[in-house]
Amino acid sequence: MKDNPHLEIDRRILGDAYASEESWENLRILTDEFGSRFGGTEGERRAVEFLAEKMRAYGLVNVDQEPVEYLSWQRGEASLEVLEPVRRTIPCISLPHSPARSVEAPLVDMEEGSPRDFERRAAEIDGKIVLTNSVVSMAGVHRWIHRNEKLGRSMMAGAQGFIFANHYPGYGPPTGGIGHRGRASLIPGIGLSYENGAYLQRLIRQHGQLRVRLETQDRMKSGVSWNVVGELPAQGEEIVMLGCHYDGHDISQGAQDPASGVASLLEAARLLASHAGALKSRVRIVFWGVEEIGLLGSNAYVAAHEAELDRVRFYFNLDGAGAVEEKGVVLNEWPALEPVFEGWSREMALPFQVGQSVNAHSDHFPFLLAGVPTGGMEQVRRSLSGRGYGHTAFDTLDKVDLRGLREAATLAARLALRMANTDHWPATRRSREAVQALITAPPYDEEARFREAIDAHYARARS
Repeated sequence: MKDNPHLEIDRRILGDAYASEESWENLRILTDEFGSRFGGTEGERRAVEFLAEKMRAYGLVNVDQEPVEYLSWQRGEASLEVLEPVRRTIPCISLPHSPARSVEAPLVDMEEGSPRDFERRAAEIDGKIVLTNSVVSMAGVHRWIHRNEKLGRSMMAGAQGFIFANHYPGYGPPTGGIGHRGRASLIPGIGLSYENGAYLQRLIRQHGQLRVRLETQDRMKSGVSWNVVGELPAQGEEIVMLGCHYDGHDISQGAQDPASGVASLLEAARLLASHAGALKSRVRIVFWGVEEIGLLGSNAYVAAHEAELDRVRFYFNLDGAGAVEEKGVVLNEWPALEPVFEGWSREMALPFQVGQSVNAHSDHFPFLLAGVPTGGMEQVRRSLSGRGYGHTAFDTLDKVDLRGLREAATLAARLALRMANTDHWPATRRSREAVQALITAPPYDEEARFREAIDAHYARARS
């Protein structure tokens, strides 16, 4: 073990966290009292006030609620009917930012929705409604395939509707945003349970073709959300940022995703304010609004704070971190930082793993695109099965435990202490050209090409 210059502070942080149930009580309030905290709900507004009040009570300064204007979405009725060769009504839910629309068309089963299958079977999709599922890892594919990529590839092949079935039995229908850059999807989309998705697949195998009618009656209007920001003061001007979105999906408490990360980050802020003493760099804590429908809060923040991004040493994302099984650090391709974090692991006598990868699906991504050094608390040996209870009605408080919150909070606090106090930080902001080179090089090039293609598709459709 290396000598630990922060040993006494580490001991106070750990002792306080493991003698306190503050993080659990905060999580209970966020979930049992405020519900989903989905954009536009009363629970969202109450959560914003709660987070700001807690940060002030813990001693953070410059606490603010920064408004985020966006296109809000409210769930309406959704229906799915099998019309031919049998008649059956299938329970379903609409997906956020689905437009209000009714479509009737044959159903095509794209199974897991591999990019290769969409390329190979594109001619089968035009004019039809696509059925696929929530599997994120599949044979021959080296990366996660997100829901919105399956939707986008369906649209680009001419699909008229999108059906997203859970691949977990017994978890109910999944939800998840299907808008594009804060605007509505071009086609309606719904979520189905595993069992109903499997039923549709059996009908297709038995009868060869199904004709279905899909209808959603959702509503959209201009809305305002908020990013909740606070700081631990320091003498220097450099900034270490830690963040997590607080909005869940409207059908659920969102206890694992994201509230376990919110409670862990709030506890890390309390521990740092109580025990870290004078810091060399500022530690800024941010709770993001409306992440679930397009990273809207973090995108708005990066745009509004462009002038100070050169001073951000690191953005550390804690999305759902309290529920991560093996808590490690995933850096977004910053090789110079890997030995730094590995050295801190030895110094802290805490053997966490350090890995490198890039994905576009949480609040680190707007910072990554802006060149800021980024990473998150994730499982390095990542499970490729999917979200589990996440994005379902069963992501409830009972799926989280206090031990996970304590582990995430203390790891975040101890890392932030070191990031803020180290004299030498071996990562600086990337240029726009360097960012583009990163995300368009293997193994990230295929997803980058998809993002470019779907942007162009939306631009043509809306011109």
